[in-house]
Amino acid sequence: MQPKLDGFDRKLLTIVQRDAALTSEQLADKVGLSASAVQRRLKRLHSTGVIASVAAILDPEKAGKPSFFIVGLEIERERPELLTRLRAWLGAEDAVQQVFYVTGHWDFILVVTARDVASYDELMTSLMTENPNVRRFTTNVALGVHKRRLTIPIEEAGD
Repeated sequence: MQPKLDGFDRKLLTIVQRDAALTSEQLADKVGLSASAVQRRLKRLHSTGVIASVAAILDPEKAGKPSFFIVGLEIERERPELLTRLRAWLGAEDAVQQVFYVTGHWDFILVVTARDVASYDELMTSLMTENPNVRRFTTNVALGVHKRRLTIPIEEAGD
């Protein structure tokens, strides 16, 4: 069941997606609530899973210049236990930044970071060795990163 979000929740979510380091007082000024009301709402949004986690988004140039790879995976069979195993492997791998189960030619699209091509090749060798249900993959190397965001547009309350 999806938690009910009011206008204040929606404003808070929009703001904290862009800057989760703001204090309760700063957030309160922006949404028109008290700092304690903001804290209660944020706690509820965390406990209900609306806010899944809070993380820092690093500048790749200043944090070691990792390479980014966009990967298309094709699997042999879509049996639930095989998909569960693959998803668990992908979820446990820190270099795999994002995983999308998609329609079309590929079954999964991944966003992967690695120190260099050799590190990426090592990761993909492990993927293929440990997941025999993966038939093949293709790789696109990102030549530059022009936008990286994880924000989700929050629609105005429809009630």
